[in-house]
Amino acid sequence: MPSYVLPLREYALVCGAAVVVTFLLTGVVRLIAVRVGAVSPIRERDVHSLPTPRMGGLAVYLGFAAAVLMALQLPALGAAFVSSSEILGVLAAGGVICLVGIIDDRFDLDAVAKLAGQILAAGVMVLFGVQWQVLWLPSNGPSGGSLVSLDQTQGIVLTVLLTVVLTNAMNFIDGLDGLLAGVAAISAFALLIFSARQLVLSGDDASASQPPLIAAALLGACIGFLPHNFSPARIFMGDSGSMFIGLAMAGATISAGGKLDPSTFGPRSTIALLAPLIVALAVVFIPVLDFLLAVIRRTKEGRHPFSADNQHLHHRMLAIGHTHRQAVLIFYYWAFALSAGAVSLMFVSWQVAVIPTSVLFLVGLMFSVWPRVRARRRARRERGPIPATLR
Repeated sequence: MPSYVLPLREYALVCGAAVVVTFLLTGVVRLIAVRVGAVSPIRERDVHSLPTPRMGGLAVYLGFAAAVLMALQLPALGAAFVSSSEILGVLAAGGVICLVGIIDDRFDLDAVAKLAGQILAAGVMVLFGVQWQVLWLPSNGPSGGSLVSLDQTQGIVLTVLLTVVLTNAMNFIDGLDGLLAGVAAISAFALLIFSARQLVLSGDDASASQPPLIAAALLGACIGFLPHNFSPARIFMGDSGSMFIGLAMAGATISAGGKLDPSTFGPRSTIALLAPLIVALAVVFIPVLDFLLAVIRRTKEGRHPFSADNQHLHHRMLAIGHTHRQAVLIFYYWAFALSAGAVSLMFVSWQVAVIPTSVLFLVGLMFSVWPRVRARRRARRERGPIPATLR
């Protein structure tokens, strides 16, 4: 068994530093946003009632950057910078995408310009070595599957595609106060646990040392921003934050899952070997689902797939009777349930995980539809019993 011990204090210090720096800088960024005119007007599809500064993603990025650079000075985590340049790649690419987002928060870039910025940022990550290298594919053989090594072109295409999808998915979910920051924090925590477990099983493998640090810094940055952003929000994250969070999640996911070595897990089940891909889907299930539904809906209506509307999942939650805060908390719950179910596969078999995961899903479904059930019951009571002559 590997004897590697996680530097938990250093991870906690990185997370805490990101919390403090982001929390303090958010107030400063809010003043800057007001000064430069980066303020969200009231639109028909919005749920806020007052013009609110955006560009809060700048504080999130700066908090993340401060925590990552502080880790460079720590004894154990500093070694991660020596073994690979992936963390610096996420930092550099995050700066690019955050800058694109800041320009969009102020001047409202079109979809093509933002897509070009996302591809550019993904390319920067690739240049620093953040690239999907292997894929596990199931088969009918005795081993249940096999690892397929990707060539450079395939790895670049997959990396850019995943980065663009996650970046836009996170952007799409940013529609309620505190929604994105909370879901991203839960997702980052899930990736932290998963990648830390992977690091322990690898015995301090250099290729496994990057994702936990990225996830810890991102977790702290999201927590530090949340007090300013939870309902009623004093500042919005804006595209500068949503796109940066999507890129950072993609970087951590690719770094954790793109180099999976089956020998790390030993005689684990087929599902366990698929855990990195399951985590990648689970932690962003809500935004990716919302993204796909929006693209399908707008395409069927003959509109641009990236045009805006008020039919996102969070809008639908409000429409069935949830309050603003209830809708946000339910999304938090679903992010937790999906992430917990996927990460549990790193510790137990799927046969053990399926029952508690199913219970979490049923509870989440009950809370999600309860306002509609309650409304129907109230309507039946108001109508009263059906007269015998009409039965």
